Amino acid sequence: MTEDPVRVGVLALHTSKESKAICNAIEDLGHSPSWLREENASVSITDGEVELEPDVDVVANRMLLSNTEDPAEGLGLAATFARARPTLNTPTAVLTAVHKFATAVALSEAGIRVPDALLALSNGRLNDGRERFSPEGVYKTAIGTHGGGTWKLDLEEPVNPMVGNRQAFLQELIDRDESRHHDQRVYVVGDRIVGAMNRYAPEGDWRTNVALGGDVEDATEHVSEEVREMALAATDTVGLDYAGVDLVQGFDGWYVLEVNPTAGFKGLFKATGRSPAPYIAKLAIERGGGAVDDERVRELATVLDDTMPSCFPVTPQQRPEDTPTIGYIEEVVVAGTRGSTQAFAKSDTGATRSSIDTKLAAEIGAGPIKSMTRVKSGSVKGGKARPVVDLVVGIGGRQHTVTGSVEDRSHMEYPLLLGRDILQHYRVDVKRRANESGTRERNEEEE
Repeated sequence: MTEDPVRVGVLALHTSKESKAICNAIEDLGHSPSWLREENASVSITDGEVELEPDVDVVANRMLLSNTEDPAEGLGLAATFARARPTLNTPTAVLTAVHKFATAVALSEAGIRVPDALLALSNGRLNDGRERFSPEGVYKTAIGTHGGGTWKLDLEEPVNPMVGNRQAFLQELIDRDESRHHDQRVYVVGDRIVGAMNRYAPEGDWRTNVALGGDVEDATEHVSEEVREMALAATDTVGLDYAGVDLVQGFDGWYVLEVNPTAGFKGLFKATGRSPAPYIAKLAIERGGGAVDDERVRELATVLDDTMPSCFPVTPQQRPEDTPTIGYIEEVVVAGTRGSTQAFAKSDTGATRSSIDTKLAAEIGAGPIKSMTRVKSGSVKGGKARPVVDLVVGIGGRQHTVTGSVEDRSHMEYPLLLGRDILQHYRVDVKRRANESGTRERNEEEE
């Protein structure tokens, strides 16, 4: 062990409370964090010598790949750093973890129970096998996050092997809950379980993700030996150093659903009062040859310190213009369970929720209907009740999964309306129009 502070690089191009908490924990443990971002990170090869800027001893990989259009770019960047320095959550392991079917294959080969599933490259083969999962099964994209790209479907209707540009597959529905679906997330760091929580689906949904409004409760002291062994074995099988392992209980025992390499901390901390950040920091510091005080790690874990860390790189080049710009009229790709298509969409910052035309929704297989929402439109006092479904919208290399309302837009110029659920990630240029023609539409606002 070295007595000098270990320089730990946290590789994350996005700003999240998890990355901030890990950086703060590294510093609080007496070592030196560097947040590797586009503002400060570079790799140089000179006369056969590889140099990193900023220079670090070890890297904690927090690259978020599930909601990007091209995960290969992020994997390649992580692989570059991993070739130069010891890395937690190596790109090879993350590649398996972010692809849900690859994870299922790896776990099944290792004797870890997963739900039955079918991935097929052709429409015919996938639909020939769908009766295995009838009458109701799970249909999901192989890469996705926060519950996006996951549907519970009546499998009497055909499905498509692709949702947009993402491969999709069918999976057996494991559910022993009569009233409210729930699963268990176990957070593993190294060879220990940091915490566990039960996650309950919000009303009107069956997905348990905290990002979708699911409720949580502490399960750390009630993790069964079966679940403990499965969570540790699943993390080790995929090859991750830290992960959130999602499991669901059937009538015949537990099944592993996913092994998430960038699982969030917010829900776990809310349920358990424990933050994984200090444990990840400890693992990285020790991997870099340093030492930490275990009692201090336990103390830090009682607080989720997501304040902006001192190592956050600030450069004079940072401008508001760094946020992507979207036009008033934009050409997008919209996808559902039956396929995808390109369409023109109108940006409306006054609308809380995005919406899609009824005919287009039926064409791509948007659904199933999750709930009803009431929307004020024009002079209608009470508003209209409209069904709400999952929408997968691709814009300029980014992919968004949101819950959009379905309405008859046949009398309007554009079949899609982009609300603040998507526009919050962009600046809107009202002068920019992908389609120069267009008629004026009424304003809409969701209650």
